[in-house]
Amino acid sequence: MRNISFLLIMTMVLIGTTWSCKSRNKVDNKKIELKTKVDSASYAFGVQIGANFAQQGLDTVMNMNLVLEGIRAQIAKTAIIDVNQTDKIINEFFSEMQKAQSAGKLEEGEKFLAENGKREGVTTTASGLQYEVIKMGNGEKPNASSTVKVHYRGTLLDGKEFDSSYARKEPISFPLSGVIKGWTEGLQYMPVGSHFKFYIPWNLAYGERGAGGLIGPYETLIFEVELLSIEK
Repeated sequence: MRNISFLLIMTMVLIGTTWSCKSRNKVDNKKIELKTKVDSASYAFGVQIGANFAQQGLDTVMNMNLVLEGIRAQIAKTAIIDVNQTDKIINEFFSEMQKAQSAGKLEEGEKFLAENGKREGVTTTASGLQYEVIKMGNGEKPNASSTVKVHYRGTLLDGKEFDSSYARKEPISFPLSGVIKGWTEGLQYMPVGSHFKFYIPWNLAYGERGAGGLIGPYETLIFEVELLSIEK
């Protein structure tokens, strides 16, 4: 525990020094010298903390000066918030932040689909699914109980790719009864040999919970799908 506390203090000093600069982008790394293993471990610990904050988008949300002050104050036993209250405060904050983000995603998706549906070549179905034909095949169409083989690429509205069979260089087979509603419906419009683009609203995708770290709640998703074959 003594070693961990020492590393934590060293890390916070390094981060605090960095954050106190007027711009994080102007930090001169040449001024930082890692002379010992403690220095290197301390700096590495700070890098991990920074990476975690950035990955979760907290670097632009949190008041980093108060984050650092909270660490120093707790170590010095001068914190103005009891450590037993921190979980409740943090959970409430993240809950409110998630609600705000979800509302933003919902609005963003609705606006996108409203405009996208006006484009020539885009068909909007009764469920709200939108699709665009890139290439129309001439094979058989699957039904809701079919098992199909496809190549696909999935992206968010900002273009960020979250999954791709192309990247894995291997198509995938699955029953249409076991995928998101947008896929179950959309694949039934595709004759074998077709290449479609689907624009799937949140309620036909992963809903209010999302899926994993990349697909958040209320996300509208875009898929390019090639129907290679119907297996059964």
